[in-house]
Amino acid sequence: MKFYGKAEESASRVVSAFKSGELPKALAPIFIKRSDSACHCRAWSWSNQLITALHGYSDARGFRQWEQVERHVKKGEKAFYILAPCARKIAERDSDTGDDGERMAIYGFRGVPVFGLEQTDGEPLPEDLENKRFIDGLPLVSVASEWGLSVETYSGEGSRYLGYYRHGQGVALGVKNAATWAHELCHAADDRNGTMTKAHGQQLDNEVVAELGGAVLLTILGDTTGADYGGCWEYIQRYASKHNVQTISVCEKLLKRTCEAVALILDTADELASQAVTTPAESECAA
Repeated sequence: MKFYGKAEESASRVVSAFKSGELPKALAPIFIKRSDSACHCRAWSWSNQLITALHGYSDARGFRQWEQVERHVKKGEKAFYILAPCARKIAERDSDTGDDGERMAIYGFRGVPVFGLEQTDGEPLPEDLENKRFIDGLPLVSVASEWGLSVETYSGEGSRYLGYYRHGQGVALGVKNAATWAHELCHAADDRNGTMTKAHGQQLDNEVVAELGGAVLLTILGDTTGADYGGCWEYIQRYASKHNVQTISVCEKLLKRTCEAVALILDTADELASQAVTTPAESECAA
């Protein structure tokens, strides 16, 4: 990998900053808000918005709901499922007054089939321009596209996750934060390198590679503020403490794997840039 050496140099710089202890305070997350009433799924829970984003869709609705906005599901498209609460009335006595009454209680959830916007044809819907501009402006977003990954957003406030990578399919972001984006892109690179641990849940080594790799990547790009060394340290330290390991030790142990993930991203970006330069010249020769 052509960029491995540069990644290693920047990784050493980040780890040295960790060792010095002179780290800036972690950046506060700026949550993405999806309030556009024209988009049906904005009213859903963040978890259902996340499910939609991870399937690579900016909006989703049921079959009949698409028909109500003069769109129809394309032939052969398969639905994906969100979760809807199942509720029923139960009798309840007021402990203070002794009066009998009723209340609604959720006793479970059921899967509801929906289709993404891109699975439909018909009349155009108003675009969520602010979030579209955010995605288009992400550094190295072309790399995700080259790898066949979708990049979508969801309402992050109140969510358990600030961002999420779905194996081989896409990235979902709940915050407007360069560090979170770089973290998820490093997950994707680690995955493509075949070095990501596939066990269920968030694994220590995967999270260290993604978080440290994100800081290294942004450092190379010159965005030391976005790299958020303070937040990076806190994130890795939190995982390290859960596994009773030293933060610096686990960073150094995974340094090579981290640099390989970063190098893959930069090499892919370099190849895309080279293609963009050579293609016009080739077209002129053919003419």
